[in-house]
Amino acid sequence: MKIIDIQICKYDMSLLMSHFSERVDKTMLRNICTAFFFVGCLSCSTALKAQHFFDFNGKSVSPGTKEHFTITIADQDTATFIPVTVFHGKESGPVLGITAGVHGYEYAPILAGQKLIKEIDPEELRGTVILVQVANVGSFLGRSPYTNPLDDRNLNRSFPGDAEGTITERVASFISEKIIPRCTYFVDAHSGDAPEDLMPYSAYYQHDKKEDISSKGREMAKHMGFDHVIVFKTTDKDYMKKGAPSLYCSAQAFKWGIPAVDIECGRLGMVEEKFVEKIVAGLGSLLNYLEMTDGDPVVSQGIAFVEERSYMSSSYTGFFYPLKSGGDYVRKGMKIGYITDFFNKTRDVVYADTSGIILYMLGTPPVNKGETLVAIGIIKE
Repeated sequence: MKIIDIQICKYDMSLLMSHFSERVDKTMLRNICTAFFFVGCLSCSTALKAQHFFDFNGKSVSPGTKEHFTITIADQDTATFIPVTVFHGKESGPVLGITAGVHGYEYAPILAGQKLIKEIDPEELRGTVILVQVANVGSFLGRSPYTNPLDDRNLNRSFPGDAEGTITERVASFISEKIIPRCTYFVDAHSGDAPEDLMPYSAYYQHDKKEDISSKGREMAKHMGFDHVIVFKTTDKDYMKKGAPSLYCSAQAFKWGIPAVDIECGRLGMVEEKFVEKIVAGLGSLLNYLEMTDGDPVVSQGIAFVEERSYMSSSYTGFFYPLKSGGDYVRKGMKIGYITDFFNKTRDVVYADTSGIILYMLGTPPVNKGETLVAIGIIKE
């Protein structure tokens, strides 16, 4: 109902009161007319919330429905695809973009995406969710950690991509051009790749000159039920400079002014249901926080923020024997592992170079000189 309709309604009520002034108690009639007026206002409010069609990849998605898309990506030599599901709510609201499988060997967020297909009800949704089920299908089907075997490139070092480049660059270009700009908020979900013993956490981007979206990202990361939140400080990072490639999927969103968060949940390329469910619950909590669904978001008590990280690299090629795991707290100088050569002679003992929590650690034996052995997060008190 438009404003003019409400005015007409008010005018009609005055006529009604005048016409029946001698036949009906005026107080009763006034109450009846007031009720009609509020019904009109409610109709107006409902009309303002009415949802429109959502156009994606040449197709209109109706309010209160979901649609699956298979996006073909090809160059002269090879081809792949990106599976995308669009959930378009019955009522208007923001657009949340979610990517899973940017690294195709990180299975926990990919399987969480499969569960979300059934758990997100567009009939109960305000706004729209664009879910990239597996961004890097080549890596997923090829069971390849880190890189896409179709061109041996790391998708999460390829943004914003190139529509005329290699197959991985073209995947990055599609996500950068066709998905990220449609979003009000953005989430990139990861887990520990094949050799990474990783602890669960959420993360957000912070930039001194992007205070509003930094603050919003912080709140998003807080409202996902994780005990630890990593702060990606980007003020002095080269990838945030104008004209420089963003490299990372979620960094591309943040660079374009979209509040962006990451999830890291799962380890060693394994499928463990508790981590799959934690990702599903975290995204559900975020939808509640953004008021796209009804419910109370989850905020862990006493969240630990990690603003600084220390990375320790291997000095040798050989076998790494970890003595700690992701999520363990360590003190500076504590023995956390050792390296042997191919004849089982100890070549190096690894001691923590700072106190903090192990965000991830090399969890499989092979190690090359210069590779990261461990990342230790320094907890902000």
